[in-house]
Amino acid sequence: MQKSKRAGVMTKTLTGYSAFVPAKLPPEPPLEINSEMLKLLSSADRKLGRLDGVTQILPNPELFVAMYVKKEAVLSSQIEGTQASLEDILNIPDKYDEIQMSKDVKEIVNYVDAMYSGLARLETLPLSLRLIKEIHAILLSNTRGSEKNPGEFRRSQNWIGPKGSTIDTAIFVPPSVDEMAQAIGQLENFIHEEDDIPALVKIGLIHAQFETIHPFLDGNGRIGRLLITFWLCQQGILGCVVNRFVV
Repeated sequence: MQKSKRAGVMTKTLTGYSAFVPAKLPPEPPLEINSEMLKLLSSADRKLGRLDGVTQILPNPELFVAMYVKKEAVLSSQIEGTQASLEDILNIPDKYDEIQMSKDVKEIVNYVDAMYSGLARLETLPLSLRLIKEIHAILLSNTRGSEKNPGEFRRSQNWIGPKGSTIDTAIFVPPSVDEMAQAIGQLENFIHEEDDIPALVKIGLIHAQFETIHPFLDGNGRIGRLLITFWLCQQGILGCVVNRFVV
């Protein structure tokens, strides 16, 4: 049986290893949304509406959003192995000393700064490759990964696998540099395309495609999760009350 190429194809590079190149979005053939998915989307839409509605009735929505952003920063960074808690972040004084701050705490502080900066930039700059690179530079500033070209798409091959794995033993090898550049450009076009894809399905596709492309040498997971918030705010699905914050 011939394997489907709907998600993408494995290609042999000039140097001999195989890499996965994702297919251009939207998927072909188009997505089929069945009754079960419709129920899930309806439920998710209601919950997003409730979350957005909270910011309209609270006397101090900025405080609510600030706590949410910090919690999200902790949870997202912990996925990457960062060993710091919400309590660690809440205990940082207003005028903190970065020299005395642990690397784990600094990673979370960077995530918070990246979130605020990205949402503020959306007021003057659409969600784009330029904005993504700007946020990546903030995310990796003076912490783990700061030597891996912050703010720049990779110019060498990367791969995903256990510590010590090679490109030949990796679990997943993203597209080569040339294929990556083409794929990330196509993704930017898809982000701005007018279509009939349900919003939460579309951001799911955007997130999955970004992670598959893996355009940075480090920080792809965190940037991919930030993209979800940025896109929902740009689309007006979530109110960007965070924009009132000064980073």
